[in-house]
Amino acid sequence: MTSRFAISAAAAMLLLGTAGAAFAQSASTVGTGAGSAGASGSSGVVGTGGSAAAGGTSASSLGLGAESNTPSASSSSLGTGGSAAAVNGHVMSHSGVHGNQNLSGQSMDQAHQPGGVWSKSHTVTHDRRGALTSRTKSMSHEPGGPPAKSTSGSSVNLGQ
Repeated sequence: MTSRFAISAAAAMLLLGTAGAAFAQSASTVGTGAGSAGASGSSGVVGTGGSAAAGGTSASSLGLGAESNTPSASSSSLGTGGSAAAVNGHVMSHSGVHGNQNLSGQSMDQAHQPGGVWSKSHTVTHDRRGALTSRTKSMSHEPGGPPAKSTSGSSVNLGQ
């Protein structure tokens, strides 16, 4: 039978291990896409997103594009956004979507702390008449080592 002391000690070690890991630099991204085409039309969706954190900074960005086509009509949509935060530093967050028939969107998000600590995330998404693409790159850095980096991309071609 396991003693309560051993269980408490194991729980305390787990808690200390997670608390120490929370201060490490990290970066992660994810992407997905799907499409279908047939005699009655085609449709597709694509998206990527990511986040990064280091020290007292964090940044995240996301992009999503969709298109639907029938023999008589077509429609498309694109959205992008992000955020950045710093405990004691500077932040920059810009997002925008441009175009009419061909849509392009971009989100750039950065946070910087004194002493070389930073986090960045950048997403670019396009919908170019049947060719949907999205790419996200996230990075973070603390002095003393290389940056943590992650990149994801996704594309769907609707064959038009």
